[in-house]
Amino acid sequence: MENYYGILGVDADASSSDIKRAFREQAKRVHPDIAGDEAHAAMRRLLTAYETLSDIDRRQEYDRAYFRFVRSDPRWKEGSFDYRSFLKEKGNDPASQAKLLFFDLLHLEEDEALDIWRRNGGLGFRLDEYLDREDWMDCSFILAEELDSRGESYEAFRILLELIAEERKRPYFRHFMGEVDALVKEIARVRLASRTGDDLLVECLEGLLDMGYSRKEEARWLRTIAEALERLGDGLGAAVALRRAIRLDPSLPNVVQLKRRLGIQEKTI
Repeated sequence: MENYYGILGVDADASSSDIKRAFREQAKRVHPDIAGDEAHAAMRRLLTAYETLSDIDRRQEYDRAYFRFVRSDPRWKEGSFDYRSFLKEKGNDPASQAKLLFFDLLHLEEDEALDIWRRNGGLGFRLDEYLDREDWMDCSFILAEELDSRGESYEAFRILLELIAEERKRPYFRHFMGEVDALVKEIARVRLASRTGDDLLVECLEGLLDMGYSRKEEARWLRTIAEALERLGDGLGAAVALRRAIRLDPSLPNVVQLKRRLGIQEKTI
């Protein structure tokens, strides 16, 4: 999760006019017309930061994710309480470990945070048992981003699926849900196949089918499931998945050869 205040070069209590002014100044320096094509990525980051912090609702959600700990403890505000040391002194207490993990993620101590997560069981570390719902969801999303950036996309995907299921029950992310959806789809489309085996790929994509995405998206995932099952030697399962895909999207591309290999006739779909 990026530090949008840092990208714009403003303090966390900056006014709307301060944010707008900072954006204009930064844009002059990083705009591709001025800084060249290599500045495209920097400009996208700047635009994302500005769009988030210039919208009252989105800024409140961002602040809640980034500053929950430092705004919740009055002793921290007075500067006389080292919250991180306090948590570390609690040893292996799982609740303190969960809070320390979240604290380290928020304060860009990613290596330490991931070490805590792994020592406590990785995907088996039930953060929702030790953090309140909002903290758990914020922490899980930042954790998934960090894992994915380090090539651990299967673990990131599993965490994101749980988040999406929880969001469907009772919305929390709201404006940020688009970011969650975009990340899980990108992992599914680009990274899972190269970073996991076909069995885990099938497991992950089957999990997406229950999340209420569009018929076209589900059809593409089912096509990928069919391809993976074929490679695993499960021709029957592959045929079932492909038939489901075509029923969802009759215009689904790149299926002619797969249908032929699986012996699927048009009249059987």
